[in-house]
Amino acid sequence: MRRRAKAPAAPLPQRDGIDPVRVRLPEDPGGVWGTVREHLVDRYGAAVGVGRVEEMLRQGRFVGVDGVVTGDEPYAVGRYLWFHRDFPAEVPVPFDIGVVYRDERVLVVDKPHFLATMPRGRHVTETAMARLRRELGLPRLQPAHRLDRLTAGLVLFVVREEDRGAYQTLFRDRLVRKEYEAVAPYDPAVELPVTVRSRIEKERGVMAAREVPGEPNSESRVELLRHAGGLGWYRLVPVTGRTHQLRVHMNALGLPILNDPVYPVVREDGSEDFARPLQLLARTLEFTDPFTGDVRCFESRLALSGLG
Repeated sequence: MRRRAKAPAAPLPQRDGIDPVRVRLPEDPGGVWGTVREHLVDRYGAAVGVGRVEEMLRQGRFVGVDGVVTGDEPYAVGRYLWFHRDFPAEVPVPFDIGVVYRDERVLVVDKPHFLATMPRGRHVTETAMARLRRELGLPRLQPAHRLDRLTAGLVLFVVREEDRGAYQTLFRDRLVRKEYEAVAPYDPAVELPVTVRSRIEKERGVMAAREVPGEPNSESRVELLRHAGGLGWYRLVPVTGRTHQLRVHMNALGLPILNDPVYPVVREDGSEDFARPLQLLARTLEFTDPFTGDVRCFESRLALSGLG
């Protein structure tokens, strides 16, 4: 099989820490597209409107390796185009990102609550990746894993693209030891420590994950650190990494994490309250560095408030 040639470097710079979108013109089914404009309208018109595509062409927003694309060029299979998409309006997250460790290969940070790790959906420029690229001047920075937007704590970023795969493999193969802390109700009737195993499924478009019958695909260790005033401080050690796993398992124990807007009930109360963050913190990351062989152990500098 003939391998596709590597895509050329983008002729557009990043905007607000976000790379331009790259488009490769595909095989033309039956000569449908005579010009580049016809393909772009067909490809994006339903999503953003034909008028918006035409306006972007007039503004010179589409660029090829040879310069601005007008849209009147003959369609050419395999040609690359780039453009910056329109960013959604975002509410600024009023918390800083703390740098825990930095060297030539990795960057470890304390991500605050409410800040997404990387662009997804309506969160684009207000993400840890985009912010750090801008603030630290690291345009190729990429996360090695993802921490839930509502969870605070340690995230490992990779400075150079060529190193990312090695660190991602550590997470994929469960070679990273992770510990979390959580504040939740204290119930003396719940026997701890306990290891929770269950099957968790998350449907696309549905906010809450759920436990279902079947072979377990998730495992978490739950320990009580201390308690006071009806609240407990817990250590959570996930063995697997299913979406919302720790939140689902704590809820299943009858100990929903404080300020959780999804478990046990999805909260429908408008905009987010930055004064009531989810009381879940990624406290520890420990792994053997794939390049140096050194054991790396990082501790978050953040603390949970236990505020309700």
